[in-house]
Amino acid sequence: MSNARRIWLTGASSGIGAALAEQLLASGARLVLSARRAEPLHALAARYPQQVLVLPGDLGDAEQVRAIGEQIAQQWGALDGAILNAGTCEYIEAAHFEAAMVERVLRANLLSASYCIEAALPLLRVGHQPHLVAVASSVTYLPLPRAEAYGASKAGLRYLLQALRIDLAAEGIDVTLVSPGFVDTPLTARNDFAMPMRWSAAKAAAHITKRLDKRPYEIAFPGPFIAILKLLASLPVGLQLALGKRMARTENSKDA
Repeated sequence: MSNARRIWLTGASSGIGAALAEQLLASGARLVLSARRAEPLHALAARYPQQVLVLPGDLGDAEQVRAIGEQIAQQWGALDGAILNAGTCEYIEAAHFEAAMVERVLRANLLSASYCIEAALPLLRVGHQPHLVAVASSVTYLPLPRAEAYGASKAGLRYLLQALRIDLAAEGIDVTLVSPGFVDTPLTARNDFAMPMRWSAAKAAAHITKRLDKRPYEIAFPGPFIAILKLLASLPVGLQLALGKRMARTENSKDA
């Protein structure tokens, strides 16, 4: 157990994060688990008492994240990996555009990841074969209706990680971006539209876990769905707009 990889996993209370926690713990990894809801984290700790350190908190609060980082330093002294999975999704109705929604989603998806990176990097620098991983989204390949806030936050996360990959290369810290398509989670359960090629959280977690050791630049899935998005993204903007207008909801369609 002393040689097990020490990984900080955020957003571990449900969805992909909870499934990742299960699979990483089963493989023998030691995990720091963080999320707003502490109960699911303590349940995992009860099943894997020698492998789990539960440090819950609001990751959109810089002070709370800093305190979590300090506790990891005190307990473990270093990290070998950080998987930043915490996030949320809200959809914008353009007729009632709400800047506060954009701010909420950016804080949950981009700023929280930035706070965690700030706390994790000093620990990764003294870890073994350090690996920084963040879960973005396939939505960043193609603009979609109502996804302005979510897409902007995940596009920002994509750029942040891609640029960090360059700046951290000299320090030997590998960076991987995860870009899922639709996955069954409590968040997507609220969606009121079709979600083609949807995967279970367990299947998504298995796909990610299987590839982490190879430290790829990106883990994107499902393959056919990603290929279709990239193909559509290569179309002229006018055609993308026409396609988006066909997908967009009107007031009449919302009432249907």
